[in-house]
Order: sequence, then structure tokens, then C-alpha cells
Amino acid sequence: MEERRQGRRPASQESVVCYQSLKEPVFEESESEAKVDGETASDSESRAEASPPLIPADDTPEVLNRAFSSLSSRWKNWWVRGILTLAMIAFFFVIIYLGPLVLMIIVMCVQIKCFHEIITIGYNVYHSYDLPWFRTLSWYFLLCVNYFFYGETVTDYFFTLVQREEPLRILSKYHRFISFTLYLTGFCMFVLSLVKKHYRLQFYMFGWTHVTLLIVVTQSHLVIHNLFEGMIWFIVPISCVICNDIMAYMFGFFFGRTPLIKLSPKKTWEGFIGGFFATVVFGLLLSYVMSGYRCFVCPVEYNNDTNSFTVDCEPSDLFRLQEYVIPGVIQSIIGWKIVRMYPFQIHSIALSTFASLIGPFGGFFASGFKRAFKIKDFANTIPGHGGIMDRFDCQYLMATFVNVYIASFIRGPNPSKLIQQFLTLRPDQQLHIFNTLKSHLTDKGMLTAAAEDE
Repeated sequence: MEERRQGRRPASQESVVCYQSLKEPVFEESESEAKVDGETASDSESRAEASPPLIPADDTPEVLNRAFSSLSSRWKNWWVRGILTLAMIAFFFVIIYLGPLVLMIIVMCVQIKCFHEIITIGYNVYHSYDLPWFRTLSWYFLLCVNYFFYGETVTDYFFTLVQREEPLRILSKYHRFISFTLYLTGFCMFVLSLVKKHYRLQFYMFGWTHVTLLIVVTQSHLVIHNLFEGMIWFIVPISCVICNDIMAYMFGFFFGRTPLIKLSPKKTWEGFIGGFFATVVFGLLLSYVMSGYRCFVCPVEYNNDTNSFTVDCEPSDLFRLQEYVIPGVIQSIIGWKIVRMYPFQIHSIALSTFASLIGPFGGFFASGFKRAFKIKDFANTIPGHGGIMDRFDCQYLMATFVNVYIASFIRGPNPSKLIQQFLTLRPDQQLHIFNTLKSHLTDKGMLTAAAEDE
């Protein structure tokens, strides 16, 4: 009663008003839920109409609008998407030619841009509340998470360089403690920024930021790990996703009749199935071509003598041609008994299958997210395609699969890393390992045989 005498709403009513007015521009609601006390339906509608759209309706460059002005919107979109797709593929070839370091920088830039697009959606939707430190804390947490993940990568792949430099050695030794301290600082800053009447909203945005970090930063970190295993593990999966996206669109555009999923009404079963077969064939052909080049199949390693990345090794059995006997049923169809192919091509079937059947669900997830907030695209960075996140929604899911696949079926102990770690031990520890290894090899009879060969 005292609150009403002072002209204020009760706290519970006030929080409901804040939350409902927050939801109006982006969520579907009933008319009764959308009204605020003392506000008529017409007031609510006029306020909603006054809100600027989050994403412009048409972001096509004027030069392309004029060039395709005589075409229908369907064919105009087809040509715009096609031209921009070819441009992006050409750019992809260029960065591959520039080498692993440039690829890592591009991955970092894509990660930052995707994070910016998702966080900007949250900021635009809830900007009227002017939440304290929201954007600052979001970018601070991005910095903390990147420091942790990339610090782990540097310690793992640049071990000798880290041990050679005193400041890097100290940072490496206490890396996880420093990372936790940085995150704890941000956590305390968030608690101090909590404002009465906006608690629920602030915790909601805290979760928004952390889920975005989980989706974007973690996956980009896995992409870089895949790259260090060999550029072929980076290029083939990404290319399969790109191929599936293009071929599913082509098959759907020309033959699509049957809707696939309600989240994406334009997706069709014809495009989904056609994209699958096209991607498997593409993956086999691309893998065959790339498996013959050391620069693609060798792990990316850091050369301490030249202070540069090197991609040179003796290719493993995975990238050497072998003969395979074709099953009898298939022999009767194609007339071949034996086929020569790289073992990696068999793995490429698994990669392309995932890119075709499971990868699109990353796009469906993104479609559901955009529908929840009533936006067409994450941004308008690429005309005809939307934002960077619109192009990489399937890539992040693919990166996780490739990393798990390598760890489960491909990766084994790395002798060079073991030697690097061995050399950093104290002399007495090195001597203990040497004697243990010598005794083990002698018991197996391998050390004596090796000495006689010499």
C-alpha cells in the first residue's frame, strides 16, 4: 500500500512490465501479454512500428540491382547469390595459397565477426534498458576465453619456442591460473553491475554471452586444431559443407517440390538428397587430388630454426595409394574388380556424409534462432547471403565432428612433441627415462638388433 501511495507499482508488477515490454519487438505473444498497464493496444502497435528493423530488408549492391532489374526476384536472388558465392570461393583459394598462418588469422577474424553479430542482436533487442557494462563484459569474456584456448594451443604446438623465452615460459606455466583469474575478474564485474529491477534480464544476457562463447569460440579453436593435423583436414570438411550448401540450393531451386522442415520452408527433400550425393562424389574427388601433395597432408609444425611454419614430412599410409577389392555386388554393376585409392578417401566419405546429413542441422538451428527473434539474417555483411554467421552456421558443427573423428580414428602419439617435452626435463629426469627406455628395448630385443645393424 505504501508503494501505491508514492505513485509506484509493486515490485512484482514492475518486473512483469519490464519483461513484457522487453519481449514486444521480438517474441510472438498474445494481445493481453503485450499490453502494459495504462497502455492501449494502439499505443503498443505504434511503439512497435516505431522500432527500427534489426536487419535491412534489401542489402544488394546498387550495381547488381541495376544489372538484374529485368529479372524476377527469384532469378535475381539466384544470380546475386551465385556471383557472391564464386567470389567467396575465390577468396577461399587465395587464403589457402597464403598458408597456415593466414588461415589461422582468418579463422580468428571470422570468430570475432560471428560473435559480434550474435551479441549485436542481443544489444539491439535490449538496448532500451541501457544495461550497464553489457557490451564491455561481453567482449571482455571473449578476450578471456580466447586467451585460454589460444594459450593452450601455443603451449601445445610451440612448446620449444615457449621454453626458450623466459616470459613465455612463465605465462605457460601459470596459464590456467591466469585464465581463471581473468574470468573471475569478469564474473565479479558482472555481479557488481547488477541493477535492481533488471536482475532477470541481466542474468539472461549473461547466459546469452556464454552460450555464444561456447558455440563460436570453442568451435573456432577446434578448427585450428584440425588445421595443425594437416591442411587437408581443414580444407576437405569446409569444402564439403560449401559444396553441400551450393548443390542443395541448386537441386532445390530446379527440382525442389517437397518441403523438408518447417524451420526452413525453402529447404526441400530434393535439394537435401541431391546435395548428399553430389557432396559424397565431390569429397572423393577432392580427397584424391589433395592426398597427392605433401603440403596438404603433412601436419603443420613450427620450425624453431627458421621461426616459421613448415609443412613437410613423409606421408603416412593414410595418403599412399592402395589397392582395394570391390565387393561382388558392385563388381557386376561397374565391371571393376580392384580399385586404387587413398585410404583418406574412405574417411572422406564419412566427412562428406556428415556434412550432408547432419551439417544442415546447424543451419536449421540458426534458422530457429532467427525466427525466435524475427530477423531474416544475422547481419547484412554479404549481399544475398546475410552475415558471416549465416555462412558458417554449419561449419562450426562440422569442425567439432572432424576434431572428434581425428581423435577417435586417426591421431596417435606424436614423437616430435614427446621429444620436445623430454628435452625440457631436468638432467636426472632425462637419465631416468633413458635408462627405463633402454631397459624396455633391451628386454624386447630391439636395442641389440639395432646395435648390430649399425
